[in-house]
Amino acid sequence: MSILTPRERDGYIYFDEAECRAAGKALAERYRSAQPFPHIAMDDFLPADFLLGLLDGFPDSSGKTYFDRDQERLKFQFPPSDIPGHRLRNMVIELNSPAILAFLEEMTGINALIPDPYYVGGGCHETKSGGHLGIHADFNIHQEMQVQRRLNLLVYLNHDWPESYGGELELWDQQMGACEVKVLPTIGRAVVFNTSLDSFHGQPDPVRCPPDRSRRSIATYYYTASAEGISALPDRTTVFKARPESGDQPDRRVAFDHFLKDWVPPRLYRVATKLNRFK
Repeated sequence: MSILTPRERDGYIYFDEAECRAAGKALAERYRSAQPFPHIAMDDFLPADFLLGLLDGFPDSSGKTYFDRDQERLKFQFPPSDIPGHRLRNMVIELNSPAILAFLEEMTGINALIPDPYYVGGGCHETKSGGHLGIHADFNIHQEMQVQRRLNLLVYLNHDWPESYGGELELWDQQMGACEVKVLPTIGRAVVFNTSLDSFHGQPDPVRCPPDRSRRSIATYYYTASAEGISALPDRTTVFKARPESGDQPDRRVAFDHFLKDWVPPRLYRVATKLNRFK
């Protein structure tokens, strides 16, 4: 039996808010006490058979652009507008619904969550064989909505995915000293975790599946409005970190940009940013 039950009326997939709220309450202690930062990995978050029925509508990545640099390689992102299957698109959009917000608020203790209608960085994700996403902490401010990022929800879509294929999500401690959690991305499994400037996570080792397979997931992100205002927060883009004794490459350009934001007056910052891009 799954944690949440997708329902359907007149062809539309939805969730029951009361059921979601009760499920969130039941998982609250487990979530909030988890280390290295509040998180949870849930088997059977959604029924595997239900998710398998959505995969015919997964976007075709042929000819699409993808991330291709030291920190992230062979990784594709598809917002709902690029998802051809109406049922899969419905599912992605429904993860922004009041019912799912109720589940997340009860479980995490973070109230007044705001979904992202722009799906900045969210939607469906795909990483091809050999691809990876380095350990990082996510950007903390949604520039269009001017709200603070608080939670990530990842729902995995990979049927018949043995450990030999790899692609595990890793959660690292705040000092980047050790990986404390690994999650194999098998279908029906979902992960939720708090996002902060030191919630380091990623899929740093290349996926080892056959060339005709790929690592697939749904990713949605949630925000809150800061009572003090966004101007009181440091403005950070995604920050990649190198694992100890690895060949991981730090993103020095981003680190320098953060230094400029913190220490250079706004007028000079614009000039310094242009120079930084040409380094």
